[in-house]
Amino acid sequence: MFTGIVTDIGEIAALTPGGQKGDRRFVIRTKHDMGPVPMGASIACSGCCLTLIEKGPDWFAVEASVETLDKTHLGDWKQGDRINLELSLKLGDELGGHLVYGHVDGVGRIVSMTPEGGSVRFVFEAPGDLARFVASKGSIAVDGVSLTVNEVDGNRFGVNIISHTQAVTTLGKAKVGQRVNLEVDMLARYVQRLLEHRP
Repeated sequence: MFTGIVTDIGEIAALTPGGQKGDRRFVIRTKHDMGPVPMGASIACSGCCLTLIEKGPDWFAVEASVETLDKTHLGDWKQGDRINLELSLKLGDELGGHLVYGHVDGVGRIVSMTPEGGSVRFVFEAPGDLARFVASKGSIAVDGVSLTVNEVDGNRFGVNIISHTQAVTTLGKAKVGQRVNLEVDMLARYVQRLLEHRP
């Protein structure tokens, strides 16, 4: 479980084939002190929950399955790419964003970026089957970043990214057309499911 509050921007140091055919192993450089992080811990990597399988003082390794590579943009990652990182919640931690599971629902893309004062107005396009879960003033995780939706227009939605968020996440270096991992608010999913099965 995560909050969508990014705690470090990591860097892909190496990519190699994983243990199973088609899987991929990533070595990720981080500013986090990995000493106290236990093997098998969950780490959100640009919104995707991955399991720690090896570590050093300033790096860790994870594996992504074929399914994960297909359903996220992890398959696009190259050596040197920077990614958002968040260590999993512990009981008693502050919940600063919203509850994020690290289960990517689909891949969207950045349609436009428009400066607005010190912020940038991003417009994202979500896959059609996810768009119904995105609501104005609701929460969404974009590459693991907890954001509040400003407005929705069909399968597109807008958010304002303040300068602090630009500085501490990869959204500060984002480009139009870039693919992003999306996780919709779990509450929206449950509400939709209840409405679908209402007598």
